[in-house]
Amino acid sequence: MQLGAVIVYVEDVGAAVDFYGRAFGLEPGAVTGDEYFELQAGSRTVLAFAARSFIEKQMPGHGKPPEGFELALVADDVQAAFDRAVGAGAEPVKDPAEMPWGQIVSYVRAPDGTLVELCSEWR
Repeated sequence: MQLGAVIVYVEDVGAAVDFYGRAFGLEPGAVTGDEYFELQAGSRTVLAFAARSFIEKQMPGHGKPPEGFELALVADDVQAAFDRAVGAGAEPVKDPAEMPWGQIVSYVRAPDGTLVELCSEWR
């Protein structure tokens, strides 16, 4: 098995794609109408956005979107990534700080409500 994609269900796919592109520099990928859009996060991983209405079309009668996760994006310069995200409209949650295990970790909340961890590489 390998991770193929992470799909975030949002109210406004276009707004989410615009924000994540500006805030995190993710590159556009596949598009399916106005209800599904992929951004490339690294060389293989896909971060996709789907309208909440899209899940109902895929699984009629079982259309409750999943909840309860965060995205973790690894950055070479966590402070610069944090500043860029906040400048693009993210809500600052936790400023970058070094953890006892040596990793730099920060958190922002995207306009769609998703919690995004911006961190240095970890082992």
